[in-house]
Amino acid sequence: MATRPVVTCFLRSEGEVLLLRRSGAVGSYRGQWGGVAGHVADDAGRDRDPETAARAEIDEETGLADAVTLVRRGDSLQVADDDHGVRWQVHPFLFDCEARTVTTNEETTETAWVHPPEILTRETVPRLWTAWDRVRPRAATVREDRTHGSAWLSIRALEVLRDEAALADAGRSDDLETAERGGDDWSALAALAAEIREARPSMVVVANRVNRAMAAVADQSPAAVERAVTESLNHAVTADRVAAAVAAEHVGDRLATLSRSGTVRAVVDATAPEAVLVAESRPGSEGVGVAETLAGSTAVTLTTDAAFGHELDAWSADTLVVGADRVLPDGRVVNKAGTRSAALSAAAAEADCYAVCAADKIAPRATWDSEEREPQEVYDGDTDIAVLNPTFDVTPASAVTVVTERGVLETNDIEAIADAHRERSEWTERR
Repeated sequence: MATRPVVTCFLRSEGEVLLLRRSGAVGSYRGQWGGVAGHVADDAGRDRDPETAARAEIDEETGLADAVTLVRRGDSLQVADDDHGVRWQVHPFLFDCEARTVTTNEETTETAWVHPPEILTRETVPRLWTAWDRVRPRAATVREDRTHGSAWLSIRALEVLRDEAALADAGRSDDLETAERGGDDWSALAALAAEIREARPSMVVVANRVNRAMAAVADQSPAAVERAVTESLNHAVTADRVAAAVAAEHVGDRLATLSRSGTVRAVVDATAPEAVLVAESRPGSEGVGVAETLAGSTAVTLTTDAAFGHELDAWSADTLVVGADRVLPDGRVVNKAGTRSAALSAAAAEADCYAVCAADKIAPRATWDSEEREPQEVYDGDTDIAVLNPTFDVTPASAVTVVTERGVLETNDIEAIADAHRERSEWTERR
């Protein structure tokens, strides 16, 4: 039996993946659902790198090649196809996708964005779940990722719980990460939820969103966990989008920002300002990437962190828009180091300052752990010098206005949301 390499690509957006129903124009598995798929060899029979083939198939079958970012390439798997006398060597890929409008070719009859557990119930190409299992997020994704922000990781945390609950409900113990934790299904899922919410102590939104889901579980069953987590995931996706829309109603035409926030980017996209001033945001230089991304749609000025406060005034910024790592119950905002000085400079320049985030970033308690980056990023010499390289700083409530999906918040609003988060965090004691 000949072995032929193929790719299966999962395009992920807002916690869902794209499935395509195969038409009569394809040579196998007609009428069944699959990811974006195709041969590694091109039409002339020439071998390609699997990732090159994956991106080409995404372009041909969805028109979304320019909207995707590779997240992970999984270990390949083999699928024996006796009807065609071939063994498929499947190379699975996961891509994040910024768009959801699909342009199909003749190989597809319909498309659907679905939560991945639907793979377990649809008529799919063979071993589609196994391919997903090899690229899906795990607890380690939340614990070890140092590239993405807290909002992104909070969605991944919920995806882990959702998929594990669905597998437990389907009796698919071979794929269960929770099996390592022992006990019955509920105990294992609860243990995984507790582990994930503690995985990133500095990212309060991860814990809040896990707690929101687990506090809403109707009964101690995998199906109930899956439903509650999926609802929490949908809430999270909507909250981030609505928060940006609310903020867009309040900002001016000359915006300033620092660091990198997906919510702030959504505000800029929604308002189409005449110009944006961006701080470089050392040491990670996230602002440089933000400036490059925005340059195609508006006039962008990139400046140093040291000059940012001065340029806010000289450049005539009318609004400073920042994200938030967390909002403390008294209205103070913890965010990328440099936010405090930028906010105080904005006040001096008579510019508005908004911290835009989902309400799930409001901390249930006023405590937070200061986080230090590597001191070598600041000083790599051998002189005995104490080095401070904080990741975050704290902006006083008087210098910033917090905007969430619930609107512009006063301090008493923030306190009430913090109380609700604190109550949900006690789900382990109530079970």
